[in-house]
Amino acid sequence: MSSAPAISFRRPTAADLERFLERARRAPFSYEERGASNDGAPAGYDLDHERVRLGAGRATFERARAALRSWAMFPPGWSRVVHDEAPPAPGQTVCLQFHLLGLWWLNAARIVYVLDQDEPVRRSGFAYGTLTCHVERGEERFSVEWLPDDSVWYDLCAFSRPGFWAARAARPVARALQRRFVRDSQAALRAAVER
Repeated sequence: MSSAPAISFRRPTAADLERFLERARRAPFSYEERGASNDGAPAGYDLDHERVRLGAGRATFERARAALRSWAMFPPGWSRVVHDEAPPAPGQTVCLQFHLLGLWWLNAARIVYVLDQDEPVRRSGFAYGTLTCHVERGEERFSVEWLPDDSVWYDLCAFSRPGFWAARAARPVARALQRRFVRDSQAALRAAVER
């Protein structure tokens, strides 16, 4: 079984996506520090931690929580998540499809943990970790928080380092694309909450 991400000049078919996802379900994690995104980043990784205010109140929090559970934070147009229809749950494997730089990239990740906290802050979300068929190594946490001042925030925390030769060879480009993902993810979630 190949452990590399799938990269193609043509858009993957439904059959291509299902084959990749089936292979990914058997793939191991590509990093050791599972669960560490709940506390920041381990040594040796790049850290991206960004927050954006979505609004205020219970209704905003509930819409944001529902949007996360349906993967609405993935920027439409250049990314999507292929998964079963169930909400994110530990052990669930997903295919992350990106259309960047004229190429179609398929990467795989697995849900590491789910957040559903009431105290000290109301928080909901989940984190996934990269598998060996992903261009990066690390973990990404997507969460929404409803603070005591009634404000609601989208919090994205990721630690990563290159895992695939192309990501290592073009690290400045990879980091720029990661920063673009953060910005576009914030916009996508905000748009989902405002619908």
